[in-house]
Amino acid sequence: MSRAPRKAVVLAAGRGSRMRRPDAGASLDASQQAAADAGAKGLMPFARPFLDYVLSGLADAGIEHVCLVVAPGQGAIRDRYARLARPERLSVSFAVQEQPLGTADALSAAERFAGGDHFLVLNADNLYPLSAYRSLRALPGAGLPVFRKATLVEKGGIPEERVLQYALAVVDRDGLLRHVVEKPDRAALEAAGGEAWISMNLWRFSPAIFDACREIGPSPRGELELPRAVDHAVVVLGQKLRAVPCADGVLDLSTRADVTAVAARLEGLDPRP
Repeated sequence: MSRAPRKAVVLAAGRGSRMRRPDAGASLDASQQAAADAGAKGLMPFARPFLDYVLSGLADAGIEHVCLVVAPGQGAIRDRYARLARPERLSVSFAVQEQPLGTADALSAAERFAGGDHFLVLNADNLYPLSAYRSLRALPGAGLPVFRKATLVEKGGIPEERVLQYALAVVDRDGLLRHVVEKPDRAALEAAGGEAWISMNLWRFSPAIFDACREIGPSPRGELELPRAVDHAVVVLGQKLRAVPCADGVLDLSTRADVTAVAARLEGLDPRP
């Protein structure tokens, strides 16, 4: 049994292409507009930058060391967390994804940080519930939280049509992950109905995941995708990941249309990274 992870890798190297797209219906102030134009979702300003809330949640869950995976030239993130507003409850280091080759490639940039330890992996533009972090840290090994569509819609405020774009987690009767279907078609999700389990790209991994990241090829979308690497780890390499049902919602900051709704849910929170 592995001890509870104290490390987390936050994937913050995305170019924010969906956030950059104009949306006449989105109501943004000048600073939010500038962040959206730059695709800087992690630094989207609310009472505090969005990434402050993410890091604070990790600290609340007992994480002590965080690696932010960034793209070349993302100096604003490095400046904030290494110099201007260094977290008090977390140590922060950085890894650079040299080219935008996908989330599995981004994770590979943090292999040295992970070392021989178990660690969490998450998106920088999602605010996950504390219960999900705690359930992963309590596992004896690797795993992921899984969500019902209704939970993500009702408690996370995520549009139903977007949920249909998330990865489908196929879980057996023993609670072990059997497959991850990235970008499933509508027919696959509708066939599962309300019983479909959804992955929100939050994971607990052992260092063995890096073998899977190295072995996969590009997806049909031309990227080295982390869900594809996880599926390879389970199906081909025989790694075991336990799926933990989560009854709480996830905030998703993907587009300009999300900013107002996310701001309302963050109101009154005082993040302490």
